[in-house]
Amino acid sequence: MGDFSRVLIIVENLPVPFDRRVWMEATTLQKAGYQVSVISPQGNGFDQEYEVLEGVHIYRHPLPPEISSVTGYLREYAWAVGGEFRLAKRVWRERGGFDIVHVCNPPDLLFLVASWFKLFHGVRIVFDHHDLSPEMYEAKYARRDIFYHGLRWAERLTYAVADIVISTNESHRKVALTRGHKKPERVFVVRSAPDLARFRLLPPNPIYRQGRTHLVGYMGVMGEPEGVDYLLRAIQYITQTKQRRDIHFMLIGSGPAVEKLKALAIALGLSEFVEFTGFQMGDSLLERLSSCDVCVEPSPTSTYNENCTMNKILEYMALGKPIVQFELREGRRSAEDASLYATPNDEVELAEKILELLDDPGLRQQMGAKGRHRMETQLEWRHQAPKLLEAYQSIAQRR
Repeated sequence: MGDFSRVLIIVENLPVPFDRRVWMEATTLQKAGYQVSVISPQGNGFDQEYEVLEGVHIYRHPLPPEISSVTGYLREYAWAVGGEFRLAKRVWRERGGFDIVHVCNPPDLLFLVASWFKLFHGVRIVFDHHDLSPEMYEAKYARRDIFYHGLRWAERLTYAVADIVISTNESHRKVALTRGHKKPERVFVVRSAPDLARFRLLPPNPIYRQGRTHLVGYMGVMGEPEGVDYLLRAIQYITQTKQRRDIHFMLIGSGPAVEKLKALAIALGLSEFVEFTGFQMGDSLLERLSSCDVCVEPSPTSTYNENCTMNKILEYMALGKPIVQFELREGRRSAEDASLYATPNDEVELAEKILELLDDPGLRQQMGAKGRHRMETQLEWRHQAPKLLEAYQSIAQRR
């Protein structure tokens, strides 16, 4: 490990430890002997400005109210960068400095904070590439304007200052090698698979079915690229066209589009069948997902979604749940035989695949078992942690 033992992780997308990937990375590094500090936003019940959990020092900053618009995101990012720079200086003062800054996008503006410490203090930079920000922007707003090209510029600068890159899948690694111009030996794939010791199956609770025979679940962010509107239209087909009254749909999560989605559910006449639970965590989340018969990932096709590993898919598999999703490149690479695949953006076929699984208990059990086995033998965090540590060890070796 040498002199590179003090790590600062900066994440703005979700609070820590709510962000499970970042928390697994932080605790893995801490257990390996690194001194780890984390800067994250407040929210989702984690509102203390400073606390220590499992040996990790966590510093949090507030964010303005979430608004799903370009100006809303610009305001949020500007606010966040200011808070992160202030807290980074505080960490430097209180924790005796740091040797490595580990930045997790989005946004791709975190290089501004990391670069200052690299320029004036010689720290190393790890770019933990969670999302393709330009593709995400295009998926949200269906255009390539000045903001899209600004994100490409920010992404390029982040790659340029990064000593190593951690990619969440092979598609992201390819972007690092091409758009990022990184050398192959400086790009490491570390998937976002859960820790099965913590993300565990609980006894199902029939209360979540609300008196119906079947329960279908969705978990995740509710924004424009996530395709929850496709799921709602599929539910309309199931409950109105197919007249299935025996299925309850539980939508877990929140996000910038959640109020629009609630309004859409009412407009489609789905209030009786659809429950929006809001953010859930801990045993409440695990019990709800454990009670589902089928879990859904409705993200439509886009350059962003084709190249993104959806954490929810891996978490469904960790609980042995069969999945229905659209046919997307990284979605199939993750789930393989644990999922049924509908033609992209075809909500009727998505609905028919859901019904196919609900009406075949044997197929559900078989697919769920395949997903769980794939997690245990290839994907879960205990298989990813050594890759993270290998990436960190390469920093000291390249000194």
